[in-house]
Amino acid sequence: MKLIFSFLAAFILFFQSSLETLRESYTKANSSNANTEAFINAAEKTSGSDAVIQGYKAAAQIMEAKTAKTNRKALVKSGATSLESIIKNNPNNAELRVIRMSVQENIPKIVAYRGSLKDDKAFLLNNYNKQNASLKNYIKRFAAQSKTMTDAERATLK
Repeated sequence: MKLIFSFLAAFILFFQSSLETLRESYTKANSSNANTEAFINAAEKTSGSDAVIQGYKAAAQIMEAKTAKTNRKALVKSGATSLESIIKNNPNNAELRVIRMSVQENIPKIVAYRGSLKDDKAFLLNNYNKQNASLKNYIKRFAAQSKTMTDAERATLK
């Protein structure tokens, strides 16, 4: 019994550390091309079928268009399609909504991938209190730099 518990605990800690690494890398990804590359590499190295990990991988694919010389449109389209599919299958996942909202805020307007900003913002504000402490902190940090959130909306995230 102790052996099973040990394996389970090790698996959870490994998965959690991978997710934390992705989160941290993602928050820095837009600040420079080097950070973008670091996030893309971190996403590629992370394995798992969890919806959130797959969401970060889709975001990495979209961000790869920022540094790619060719196939930029295809990268964005493929990543956006993947992200939308993941969110459609997990509509109540707040972290996926943060990922999509941040992608849509930072993608050039000409790309026309901005249709869910209002919905995602409303979802995050309405479901903030239902999240665990770690995710609440992540949402607050995102909201602090968000171009879509107002000061009044940021103040409601306690």
